[in-house]
Amino acid sequence: MTKTHIALLVLTAGVLSSSQVAYGADPAHADQPIVPAAEAMSRLEAGNQRYTSGNQQHPHESSEERAYVAANSYENAGMIFLGMTAAEAAKRRAELTKSQHPFAIIVSCSDSRVPPELVFDQGLGDLFVLRVAGNVIDDHSLGSIEYAVDHLAVRLIVVLGHQRCGAVKAAKETIAAKGKAPAHIQSLVMAIQPAVEATVNGDLEATVKANVKDVVQALRSSTPILKPKVDSGELKVLGAYYSLDTGSVTFPD
Repeated sequence: MTKTHIALLVLTAGVLSSSQVAYGADPAHADQPIVPAAEAMSRLEAGNQRYTSGNQQHPHESSEERAYVAANSYENAGMIFLGMTAAEAAKRRAELTKSQHPFAIIVSCSDSRVPPELVFDQGLGDLFVLRVAGNVIDDHSLGSIEYAVDHLAVRLIVVLGHQRCGAVKAAKETIAAKGKAPAHIQSLVMAIQPAVEATVNGDLEATVKANVKDVVQALRSSTPILKPKVDSGELKVLGAYYSLDTGSVTFPD
């Protein structure tokens, strides 16, 4: 065997090895490259920058549909729309009927003013989103997150809190009054209570940020799926804060 043949064999082995690392382990998604956490973060930051500057690209959506909305909505009149044609959007939807390949998981509040797809200027199939008041988690949401990490090979989880969060405000007020919230709302108060107690002398925003940290830590330490991946560096779990005033997202971590 010549030196040239040996070199080619070594190179081929290296390429195959890289492919095995760079692609998802789930057979249903084996052909989809994994987006590293650092790249996923860059996409989110770039998308939020577009959002705050008014230069949204609205990826994976139909420009014709958005133009129709603009023409028939006083609020949206005069906006400039970018993105896909109707045919391209239809192609994208067809692709997503077969499988999904989101590049980030976003755990956010249900507040109508904080939709992750808009805040980060992303489109169909880009984000795996879980929304609940106070951006807290339970077994159902944790199972959903584990699915996205284990089967969809998502490598970045972002817990997104926001300015003047009503759920956190209600929790602070309820606990301060030594009261109890009505019906199932009390479950949210209980979930946020550790952050409230940790920031008794702080303002609402301090509690919002403490609550984000609590959820981040809960995800980082969750076994059996998330913690080993976090410890190995394969998975990143970060907290983020959305400003209602400016539309910007900061990542305190």
